[in-house]
Amino acid sequence: MAVEYPSLEEMGAILKKAKRIAVVGLSNNPARTSYQVSEVMQKAGYEIIPVNPTIDEALGVKAVATLKDIDGHIDIVNVFRRSEQLFDVAKEFIEVDADVFWAQQGLVNEEAYEFLTEKGYPVIMDRCIKVIHSLTK
Repeated sequence: MAVEYPSLEEMGAILKKAKRIAVVGLSNNPARTSYQVSEVMQKAGYEIIPVNPTIDEALGVKAVATLKDIDGHIDIVNVFRRSEQLFDVAKEFIEVDADVFWAQQGLVNEEAYEFLTEKGYPVIMDRCIKVIHSLTK
């Protein structure tokens, strides 16, 4: 099965509707891509929730160990983990019933894609949320 993505317009609509983004694998190191991308999204007005069991906080926000540790609804789960880890994140995503699964540029996992799309969730992979945001705002 080929991985198909929403159109640029559809991704823009997702971002316009979203308020809270849980970032799996967010680093507290300003030199890391996950930090830089999340910082831009935070400055654009999104609530960023760091999901990383190895840090205390990032971008001034207390980190949580797992998606299940987040109180309240999650609009987008943005993933900065290796492609082979996406299926495990997808299983946790289902448990918290977030709206959209978004894997950053360079990340694709067909098993995770099929698992989530079969359940009706929008899935975006191999796309940078910051780039899409800048193209659609």
